[in-house]
Amino acid sequence: MGHRKKHAPKRGSLSYSPRKRADSLVPRVKTWPRLDVEEPTILGFSGYKAGMTGIVYAESDRNSINYGKEVFTAATILETPPLYAAGLVNYSISEEENRLKSSGMAFAEKIPADLRRRVKNLSVANSQRNLEIIEGSLNSSTRLRILFSTQPKLAGIRKKTPEVFEVEIGGKAPPREKFAFATKLLGTDVHVNTVHRAGDVIDTLAVTKGKGFQGPVKRWGIKILPPKSRKSKRKPGALGPWKPASTMYTVPAAGQMGYHRRTQYGVKILAIERPESISEFHRYGVLRSDYMILKGSIPGPVRRLVRTRPTLRPKTETAPAPELTYVQKGV
Repeated sequence: MGHRKKHAPKRGSLSYSPRKRADSLVPRVKTWPRLDVEEPTILGFSGYKAGMTGIVYAESDRNSINYGKEVFTAATILETPPLYAAGLVNYSISEEENRLKSSGMAFAEKIPADLRRRVKNLSVANSQRNLEIIEGSLNSSTRLRILFSTQPKLAGIRKKTPEVFEVEIGGKAPPREKFAFATKLLGTDVHVNTVHRAGDVIDTLAVTKGKGFQGPVKRWGIKILPPKSRKSKRKPGALGPWKPASTMYTVPAAGQMGYHRRTQYGVKILAIERPESISEFHRYGVLRSDYMILKGSIPGPVRRLVRTRPTLRPKTETAPAPELTYVQKGV
């Protein structure tokens, strides 16, 4: 075999291997950011992807070459109905086992009927006693997280069963202040305006669109072999060397494509508005709650849950919220 006359690298990234299906449609946040604020702050929110549209806005970032100009861009509409604070979870850092260990969980006194669709055997009998246990176990290594339940009945999708996930409480406040902040939120609705603001830069976490079992041409982008190829054309040219006589994981092969948990960093919130300006989206429905207009695209199909958090990567000074001059109606 002679040397190749051109460089043809594999188009798929091996950093995501193994490409297997996500364990849950509710993506897990592995790392929470450390915010430089004094008061306790909720570090995340969630919404349902309604679709995409086109907008024109006046660039407000002084570091941009388009500062002061009107810019047209694609944008994603994320409907964000209020979250219900259903419980409080306390974690302590175990240095010996190098993990977080739960040291108490307490639920709100009122649990919505829709939440019992997701959690069957949910008891609130000892809620006050569990709160006292959590308060007694607070220390410097405590990680307090609020157990949130989505309310899809307040969104435009036809869905009754809510999703349940944890969101950490951040800030430089001591654990006692965070505990008092969390107990006030129990049993109440939390709106997106209390967590995110227009102009903020966030990270989005979602499960991508599933494409099922696909071959190596579509999954990895390899070249189709010429017609005289033996047995098949939509296969890699070689599965590996004779020695070692094994197929390495780097060889493009058929398998699952899509339905992966992915994180997109540095997504800018262009606006947070009420559903008066945009009414309806194809394959989603009528917007009924507040929604965020995010610059660009985010992972996942329409109606999929998307979790958000303040951006984890270092960023420059946050630019003020841009002024939207034109928003295309629902598509």
